[in-house]
Amino acid sequence: MNRKLSKKPWSWVPSLYFAEGLPYVAVMTISLVLYKQLGLTNAEITFYTSWLYLPWVIKPLWSPFVDIIKTKRWWIITMQLLIGAAFGGVAFTIPTDFWLQGTLCFFWLMAFSSATHDIAADGFYMLGLDEHKQAWFVGIRSTFYRLATIFGQGFLVMVAGNLQVIFRGSIRYSWSLMFYGVTGLFIALWLWHSFVLPCPMSDRKRLNANANDIWMELWRSIKTFFTKFPLKETVWAFLFMLLYRMPEGLLAKVSSLFLIDSGNNGGLGLSPQEYGLVQGTVGIVGLTIGGILGGMAAGKDGLKRWLWPMVCAITLPDLVYVYLSYAMPASLAIVNVCVFVEQFGYGFGFTAYMLYLIYYSQGEYKTSHYALCTALMALSMMLPGLVAGWLQELVGYFWFFVIVVLLCAMTFIVSAFVKIDPEFGKKE
Repeated sequence: MNRKLSKKPWSWVPSLYFAEGLPYVAVMTISLVLYKQLGLTNAEITFYTSWLYLPWVIKPLWSPFVDIIKTKRWWIITMQLLIGAAFGGVAFTIPTDFWLQGTLCFFWLMAFSSATHDIAADGFYMLGLDEHKQAWFVGIRSTFYRLATIFGQGFLVMVAGNLQVIFRGSIRYSWSLMFYGVTGLFIALWLWHSFVLPCPMSDRKRLNANANDIWMELWRSIKTFFTKFPLKETVWAFLFMLLYRMPEGLLAKVSSLFLIDSGNNGGLGLSPQEYGLVQGTVGIVGLTIGGILGGMAAGKDGLKRWLWPMVCAITLPDLVYVYLSYAMPASLAIVNVCVFVEQFGYGFGFTAYMLYLIYYSQGEYKTSHYALCTALMALSMMLPGLVAGWLQELVGYFWFFVIVVLLCAMTFIVSAFVKIDPEFGKKE
C-alpha cells in the first residue's frame, strides 16, 4: 500500500501541509480573534502572539535530532498526536479563570510541536519527491497550507461566531466548543497519515547515534549552511529570506484585527460570521488560483523566469488594505473583491519564496538547512510583529498600512540581488 501511495503525492502532500498549516494558523491567527473578543488590546495581542513565533525561529537547534533519531515519518505522526492534545488543552482552559495563562501555555506547546512537525514534514517532502515534482507540488503544498489558514481564520471563526448566537453571546463557551471540534479533526488527520504516508528508502534513522554525534551533526549542518555558496551570494540569500516577507510581518496580524475592529477604532467592524465568510469562501478561490498558477508557472519555466511577477504579486495584499482603511467601504461585496485580490496575490507571490527556500536547501543536510531557512522566515515575521500593534495604535490603521507599503521596497531590493539558477524548477 505505501509503495503505491509513494507514487501518488496527491494522497499525502495536500493533507500533510493542511496538517502543518492548521496549528500554525491557530497559534498565529485564530488566537488574535480569540483574544480580541476576550478584551485584550491590539498591542497586547500582537506582542503575546508574536512571541509564539520563537519555536519556529530556534527550531534548527533540534532539527538534527529529527534527522538522526527515528524517521521523519515517525516524527510527523507523533507530533500530530501531540498537537491534537494541545488543541484539547486550549479548549479546556478557555472557560476557566486562568484563561490567558492556560491558553498561552497550550499555544506554546502547540507551537513547539508544530515547529518540530514542520522540520519532519518539509524534510519528508524533499525525500519523497524528485526535484521536478518538488517544483510542481510547491504550489499545491502552499495552497493547502494556506487553505488551512483560510479554514482556520475563516470557517472556524465563523463557527465560533455562530455558536455565540446559538448560546446567546457566551464567547468563552463558544470558542471552547470550536477548539474541541478542531481536536477531533486533528486526531482524524493523525489516523489518516498513520496509514497513507509512504516509507521512502532514504527516510531512515541513524543507528548508534550518541550526544556527540548529534552536536557534531548540528555544527556541520550550520557550517555547510554558511559556506555552500560564495560569501556575497550567501549574504543576499540571507537578506532575501529575512526581508522578502518582513512587510507581511507587520501586516499579517494587524490586517485581521482591522477587519473585525469596530468602526469607532478605525476598523471595518465585521462580525465573526462575516469575517469567516469572506476569508473562507472568496479568499479560498483567490488563494487556490494564485497558488496553483504559481507552482505550475515555476514548474514549467523555472523560478528565475517568474521571480519578478511573483515579487509584484506579493505586494498586492498591502495595497488592498491601504484602500480599505482609506475608503472604509460599507459594502461586503467590495471587501470580498479586495480579499480575493489579496489572496490571489499572496498565493502567487509566496510561491517564489517557498521555492527559493527549497533551492537554497539542496544538497547534504537538506532537512536541517531547510529548517534554518524557515527559521529566518519566522524571524522576519516575529520581529515586526512584536511592535505591529503598538505602531498601529500610535498612527492609526491607514498610516500603518501606508508604512507597510513603503517597506515593500525591501522586497524589491533583495529580489534584485538574489542569485537563482535559471534551470532550477524546470521540467527536465
